[in-house]
Amino acid sequence: MTMEINHLNTTLASLDAAERLKFISNQFTDGVVFSTSLGQEDQVITYFIANQKLPVKIFTLDTGRLFQETYDLLDKTIARYKVPVAIYFPDAAKVEAMVNEKGPNSFYESVENRKQCCYIRKVEPLNRALAGAKVWITGLRAEQSDNRHNLPFAEWDEVHQLIKVNPLLDWTLDKMLAFITEQNIPYNSLHDKGFPSIGCAPCTRAIEPGEDIRAGRWWWEASKKECGLHQESVQQN
Repeated sequence: MTMEINHLNTTLASLDAAERLKFISNQFTDGVVFSTSLGQEDQVITYFIANQKLPVKIFTLDTGRLFQETYDLLDKTIARYKVPVAIYFPDAAKVEAMVNEKGPNSFYESVENRKQCCYIRKVEPLNRALAGAKVWITGLRAEQSDNRHNLPFAEWDEVHQLIKVNPLLDWTLDKMLAFITEQNIPYNSLHDKGFPSIGCAPCTRAIEPGEDIRAGRWWWEASKKECGLHQESVQQN
């Protein structure tokens, strides 16, 4: 597997983002999935998948606490690109048990509570979405945070037992924004209101000038600003 990953990284480094996605979908004729949070990176990847008509399953996680603007963008994206987006929800019984035991805003009280909420609302649904997949495409970029600076284009995800591919890894924020403008790609209107990174509504705020782009996520705690979806990658750095 190490040799295969090394070969993938060498090949992907020589291609542009659209070519990377096409190459992966050709190499793995089934079992390629893409998780979109409807962020700007993910909207670019959705554009490439739809534009090239790639056989990639697109899915998203509905935590039950997203911004209305995020739901509006999901509708707009499906209508624009005519591609299905599978939606995975958290287990209702687990959400009910957590909220009944700790209250609806327990995530503000401790990092442990916040991680529990993220696990129930995000990680467990992600595990179901990735079951049986061979390749997981993400919108991670190296400059998004310190935790992601040393990520490769392709890596073995031991937790989910699949290959994880980051086709926009080397894209800068300026390059991404310029591409979105050039191709008229729909994006979340909250980005124009100071929200560079958007998650659940209670856990996301606008950032101040000069703040890190992920400073608005779980702003009340001094953590690594990760929810656990990409935990295995963070641990490698």
